[in-house]
Amino acid sequence: MLTRIDAHQHFWQPARQDYGWLEALEGEPARRLQRPVLPAELEPILAQHNIDKTVLVQAAPTEAEGSFLLSLAEQHAFIAGAVVWIDMEGADFEAKLAARLAHPKFLGVRPMIQDIADPGWMLQPSVKRAFGVLSERNVCFDFLIKPHQLEPTLQILQEFPRLRAVVDHLAKPNIRSGEGEPWRSLMDRVASRDNVYCKLSGMITEADHEGWTPADLAPYVEDVVRGFGPERLMFGSDWPVCTLAGSYAQVVTALETTLAPLSLDDASVARIFGGTAVEFYRLSDSAGADARAV
Repeated sequence: MLTRIDAHQHFWQPARQDYGWLEALEGEPARRLQRPVLPAELEPILAQHNIDKTVLVQAAPTEAEGSFLLSLAEQHAFIAGAVVWIDMEGADFEAKLAARLAHPKFLGVRPMIQDIADPGWMLQPSVKRAFGVLSERNVCFDFLIKPHQLEPTLQILQEFPRLRAVVDHLAKPNIRSGEGEPWRSLMDRVASRDNVYCKLSGMITEADHEGWTPADLAPYVEDVVRGFGPERLMFGSDWPVCTLAGSYAQVVTALETTLAPLSLDDASVARIFGGTAVEFYRLSDSAGADARAV
């Protein structure tokens, strides 16, 4: 049986007080997230949907959270590994990265670019140096961006054509408003680079939280399937953030529903629900950090 992977989910412990975005949320749905979210809660949900492994992704811009996530990955076999934050502006970035690469469940790096006000942040010399290190070391990089940050993203991808990159959440188009251009054209340009992947994740929270339907997501899914192809797309639940707009089951069903009219064969659907994540994050690589460091 093929491995099924959830390529994007989170755990957190608010008592550590480094989740500024979480503390800023308001209203009843937000309060559902402002609590410890830990593996024991997700594991039975994964079993219900035949999900074998997950990729745990950072949700706080601190080294402490990275260590916390890697410790969870050590303790729970269903966590394939963790994508963590490292300060890309720091002069010690390369040393910090080397330390993380020594951990067998370290999978990659993700800064919280969507929350950075400076549209040129990625283009700073110190940050570009960090991108160069990531490219040289063949380390996976998650772009957490919004549509207005696609232009500088494209500049980075042009400058570092070997960067092993994935765009999270389709770059968060405003699905609620039916946003099309310039998101569509910019994502087509991103997709034209065969070193870049995309996560089919985070869509329902960009739609109307109370009234979304799979039909609202369908144009965006169709666009990225056309652009990236199943071989560079991967399913991610974005749990528990997704619960602001729907359950884990609704996320899975919505993606299955939107893929169905696209006439993908079973092998292509299996790529999206597991094979692509295994390939991108090298989850089947038993050689561990030494192989990822080359």
